[in-house]
Amino acid sequence: MFGNFIDQFWPSTIDGLSLGAIYALVALGYTMVYGVLRLINFAHSEIFMIGTFAGLITLNTIGLSSSVGGVALIGVVLLLALVAGLASGASAVALEFVAYRPLRRRGASRLAALISAIGASLFLQQLFARVLIPWWFDLPDEKGALPIQHHFVERTNLVSLGDFVIPNDKLLVLLGAILMMIALDQFVNRTRLGRGIRATAQDPETAVLMGVNIDRVVATTFLIGGAMAGVAAALYLLRFEDTHYFVGFLLGIKAFTAAVLGGIGNLRGALLGGLVLGLIEMYGSAIFGTEWQHVVAFSVLVLVLMFRPTGILGESLQQARA
Repeated sequence: MFGNFIDQFWPSTIDGLSLGAIYALVALGYTMVYGVLRLINFAHSEIFMIGTFAGLITLNTIGLSSSVGGVALIGVVLLLALVAGLASGASAVALEFVAYRPLRRRGASRLAALISAIGASLFLQQLFARVLIPWWFDLPDEKGALPIQHHFVERTNLVSLGDFVIPNDKLLVLLGAILMMIALDQFVNRTRLGRGIRATAQDPETAVLMGVNIDRVVATTFLIGGAMAGVAAALYLLRFEDTHYFVGFLLGIKAFTAAVLGGIGNLRGALLGGLVLGLIEMYGSAIFGTEWQHVVAFSVLVLVLMFRPTGILGESLQQARA
């Protein structure tokens, strides 16, 4: 058991970091919305799913029929990230406008918003499975629930020292996620709109008196969180090269686990929680077997909620300094 863990330590570490980076980007959407609205947006997993299909449609549109590597692969990934980020960001804003804003203006309870989020999630899943996927990919209706693949990555090992191997796709995933998270951290902490987001999270009534447009701040929060999910979707396609209508469900729950692990409402906590969760998953798979991978992830969620519900870092967006 532990001998296998030692043998697989470096491959598991690389796999865990690349997978955790995707979790972290998706977790940013959960943590930003929670920090501003105190709402767990369970439909965020479907925003991620929309990004994967936007990327897949882009691959089909540009007619990429063979695998690419090197600079060409970087260009393809940047294009996928742009398209998926725009699609997911726009979908997140539309979701806020349709599902959450009317409830917020009527002073509805958080439970009502949570139920609306669950309903929106189920609606988007079934819309894609039964209508949009068969239509876009010219499939029979019963095929809409099957995974759709597009192999476009020419995988090479950039570093190879015994068991320590870094493939190009996993390195791109990790670097891309870290760059996006650094950019978001700087935006929230250094820009005027970022200060508006933090002010709204800390005290919305006072923020209104100081001239902050709450609707604009909330829409921006959903836009940024959705765009991050879209970039995560592009990196997911780079890593796994397939998607389906249910792709966001399990990944979304794990991203939420990462947000809780790092400290819900904490942007840097989402990064840390995602990377730690990815490593724990892969190490758990090496020790107990791959069939225990999901069990290990959800055991982490239970343990964190039991013993440290504030997460590793604990500080929330509401407490961030201006």
